[in-house]
Amino acid sequence: MASIPDNPVVPPPVTGDRPLTRVMNMAGAYGLRNHTVKSIRDLKGVRQLVETLPFFPEEAAAAEAAGIDTMKVRCSRGRRNFLSNYPEDRGQWVGDARRSAFDIRQAAPHTFMSFVLPLTEITSEAGALRAAFDAMEAGADAIMGQFGLPFVEALAKAGVPVQGHVGLVPRKSTWTGGLRAVGKTVDEALKIYRDLKDLENAGAWAAECEVVPAPLMRELSARTTLVTASIGSGAGGDIQFLFAQDVLGDGEPPFPRHARQYCNLHEMRRKMQEEFWDKEDGGYSVSSLGYRMLREIHGPEIDSGFAASFAADRLLEIVNRKLQEARIPAFGEFVADVRSGAFPGPEHVVDVGRDVVDGFLEAVGG
Repeated sequence: MASIPDNPVVPPPVTGDRPLTRVMNMAGAYGLRNHTVKSIRDLKGVRQLVETLPFFPEEAAAAEAAGIDTMKVRCSRGRRNFLSNYPEDRGQWVGDARRSAFDIRQAAPHTFMSFVLPLTEITSEAGALRAAFDAMEAGADAIMGQFGLPFVEALAKAGVPVQGHVGLVPRKSTWTGGLRAVGKTVDEALKIYRDLKDLENAGAWAAECEVVPAPLMRELSARTTLVTASIGSGAGGDIQFLFAQDVLGDGEPPFPRHARQYCNLHEMRRKMQEEFWDKEDGGYSVSSLGYRMLREIHGPEIDSGFAASFAADRLLEIVNRKLQEARIPAFGEFVADVRSGAFPGPEHVVDVGRDVVDGFLEAVGG
């Protein structure tokens, strides 16, 4: 559990190209952030921000270095890639089961972060409040959830900045006909509009809008006070959001239609692992590439015996460093493309006929 420092010191604000604002979290810990809820709301309709969801601390650190504006962070007990090496004692929320979300927070200490609470673990308003406060104590600046409106209202009444999810909500996709675009008919467009208004009335401050037709998204965002984060919904939202793995090409294709890969980390990692190690007799030995890279660090006098004695850990460090060197410019290109309007392109969004947009506008009074 995050705790108040023994000698809390208010940090000075940071000015310049990347200004940082002084904040205090709900546990009383001071910090510096690039954005606050207020600053993001003030930018609605003025400037589009850029958001990603990192799965690992290294991704978060690279995203912050590249100038990503906001991040979402999953903090689910059930995801092994988040919980490895930590016990699953439900009584130790942040210290153990939530540890990786905390580690991501530490890796990107200055970036505004919304912690995403797990849908199936939130079973009551009291549980939603407890989970939200624990996440805020771990360093979250806001909470996102796909849970029902009573839980959103409970968090908002307690002063927790809470974000909802509309359009395609993958975990609830059975209600909308599977993993597909939502909003291609007037009735569906009106349903999204009502969902946004319901979130407003419940006290939410933002909403993720997933795979909504781009022309409709622009009209929806202009008709809600919520900050809208577009993922696959075109450039009409207030925030442009992509998962880190989709930005970095860190997985096997196919990638979602709405995503763009700015590097191919999956292939890079595969090639480096093949070149670094060759399986022999159930173990691994250092390849010629491994020797070359170790010589770059320790000089040409390095011999195979020395390399073999310490290669695995050292070469893994080299691999991770090279992967990180690829992540930062990839995130930087993503940011630049959003700023310039180069992303998303027509190939990344879903279109809809003008008749649907006009029917929607007529139904909501223009």
